[in-house]
Amino acid sequence: MRVMIAGAGAVGVSIASELSDNGHRVLLVDHSPDAVRVEREPRAEWLLADACEIATLDDAGLERYDAVIAATGDDKVNLVVSLLSRTEFGVDRVVARVNDPRNEWLFNEGWGVDVAVSTPRLMSALVEEAVSVGDPVRLLRFSQGDAGLVEVTLPADAALVGSGVGEVAWPRDVALVAIVRGSRVLVPERDERLAAGDELLLVATTNGEQLIAGLFAPPRHTTGARHSAAAKPEGPVEGGAAEGAAEPAGVPSDAGTPNTTVADPTEIGSAEEGGDEGTGSTRRPGAGREPGDRDTAGGTPGR
Repeated sequence: MRVMIAGAGAVGVSIASELSDNGHRVLLVDHSPDAVRVEREPRAEWLLADACEIATLDDAGLERYDAVIAATGDDKVNLVVSLLSRTEFGVDRVVARVNDPRNEWLFNEGWGVDVAVSTPRLMSALVEEAVSVGDPVRLLRFSQGDAGLVEVTLPADAALVGSGVGEVAWPRDVALVAIVRGSRVLVPERDERLAAGDELLLVATTNGEQLIAGLFAPPRHTTGARHSAAAKPEGPVEGGAAEGAAEPAGVPSDAGTPNTTVADPTEIGSAEEGGDEGTGSTRRPGAGREPGDRDTAGGTPGR
């Protein structure tokens, strides 16, 4: 495989060494004479030029390359290299380095990026993966389909322990792709039983990632008192009373249920940028009452 790497810094040279070890042909491109030193990686080809120039990429014969890695320390340069590689030269695979996490949203298919690699995000994901049990940890985000690679370590008290893979009601847009058990990597067959401590690798969308969090929670234990209160009476209720437990006197049926609204993302963003504080936030219960409404003693609140 032929790979061009834009940026001959420490990251670019390290990637070139790894790819050369695996038998791939690598071209390193950098505009800085200080960075272009062949002795740093003798097995790679070197080019002293600006990778953001179409003429440079044309001279390098980029159309013959299988992949491009934009690994400079400048996000703007990485985006330009990615876009030119995809639109002008039709490179099949484009991987781009994200230096500032605030720019990560730009590294998508629209800019020609197939895979965006964010060092801060990877480091935080590795830390979370090391200390989190039962919580989904996103390891990698794919540019297409809003999907990512998610890892979950199955806790010992999870309800899924002992269940077969085929017995689990996996949410939509979630696929279990591998099970890491000790030193083994298992293909998730339908009859494979999940065990405590299994590391599950899943591909999931952002919405699917939120849904799978509940799968790995411990089973809920219902007490006898709660069960009897929630159970439906076997026969008709005497005296014509409604089914279920009676409500306390003087309390309306909807008491204690806060009247909430879902915050609009645009309103949240404007508040953070200096708008009115609390825009789009949850309203307090009873905020719709008029000042003159009062609760009468022993009765229901005034309407």
